[in-house]
Amino acid sequence: KEQYYSEQHSSLINKAYQTLLNPLSRGLYLLELNGVEPAQETDCDADSVFLTEIMEINEKLAEPKNQDILEEIETLIKVKQEELTKEVTAAFERDDLQEAKKLLAKMKYFANLEDKLKSKKIPS
Repeated sequence: KEQYYSEQHSSLINKAYQTLLNPLSRGLYLLELNGVEPAQETDCDADSVFLTEIMEINEKLAEPKNQDILEEIETLIKVKQEELTKEVTAAFERDDLQEAKKLLAKMKYFANLEDKLKSKKIPS
């Protein structure tokens, strides 16, 4: 019985650690703790400049595999994720939960782009 409880707690601790380790999942969890609806990608649909940028990156990812372009996109995604992480941290620090929600929605777009990039980089 004790081993069962230990395994359950260990599983919960690992899940909590993974949630807090990632800026996107950590931010979504903080929204949830504050009673704010989860961030959806549609929360930033009004930002046409941002959506155009996402569309352009998607178009580059759709092109035939080119290692230089993939590395360029990888760097861009990393930089954008770092910027958004700083901005969302600042929004939470000033208790601007609606701004944090918009920024987390943008982070979701970049997380999706990162997933697409990883699938492109896997040798086929």
